[in-house]
Amino acid sequence: MTLNCNGKILDLKTPKIMGILNLTPDSFYDGGKYQSVKLAIDRCYEMLKQGADIIDVGAASSRPGSKIISEKEELQRLSTILKTLVKEFNSVIFSVDTFRSLIAKASLDEGVAIVNDITAGKFDSKMLPLVGKYNAVYVAMHMQGFPSNMQENPSYKKIIPELISFFSDKIITCHSNKISDVIIDPGFGFGKKINQNFKILKNLEVFQVLNVPIMVGLSRKSMIYKSLEIEPADALNGTSVLNAVALLKKANILRVHDVKEAKESIELCKKLV
Repeated sequence: MTLNCNGKILDLKTPKIMGILNLTPDSFYDGGKYQSVKLAIDRCYEMLKQGADIIDVGAASSRPGSKIISEKEELQRLSTILKTLVKEFNSVIFSVDTFRSLIAKASLDEGVAIVNDITAGKFDSKMLPLVGKYNAVYVAMHMQGFPSNMQENPSYKKIIPELISFFSDKIITCHSNKISDVIIDPGFGFGKKINQNFKILKNLEVFQVLNVPIMVGLSRKSMIYKSLEIEPADALNGTSVLNAVALLKKANILRVHDVKEAKESIELCKKLV
């Protein structure tokens, strides 16, 4: 299983790491840490040195309860830093975390190879045609509701069949929009109760039936820190444990804040194959 990222072929025979670079002031874990060009460059160097295969840059928080910022503000936060990063790290695969086609287009024009969309095209009808036009890689995530209300009362009759059906339809829609490379993300913490998150993780290998790469974003999320009654800052060990479970259940990409520890999880899990 491979991804064509602007001509760079990413082989998923070995699981890969997507390092998170938040340019936001209010993300749930590291908001406000990397809002300058220098800090963002330093953070990229650090994650790449630790083994990141992709750098995922986002300028709008999607934490539970967050409000949607304006398109203008998102672009303002993103544009200068992203342009500098792509120039500084011209051989690196970059992803943009956005649900807006205008932001995606600006990023793709700068050389970004992957669009990571938490709404899977639900928010912006222009997103999928745009991604297809650019022949970019697309991450379609499942989310019930929107960040502002997704955790109020998420409800499913049978969560695994519902997600399989959702992704099956979405993959067909992506292909009809000429998107060749689709990655699915079950959306841990996005419109799911804690027990529902764990049920998805327990059954993660079932999603292989869709025959596309599976990305998981478990890093320091509430299913970890609320279960352990700790803070996100103390949730690294729990993250590593669940990342290992995800790898054993055939996850292809780990989206993480902590690259070094994710890399160690991959190396150790490889010994079990």
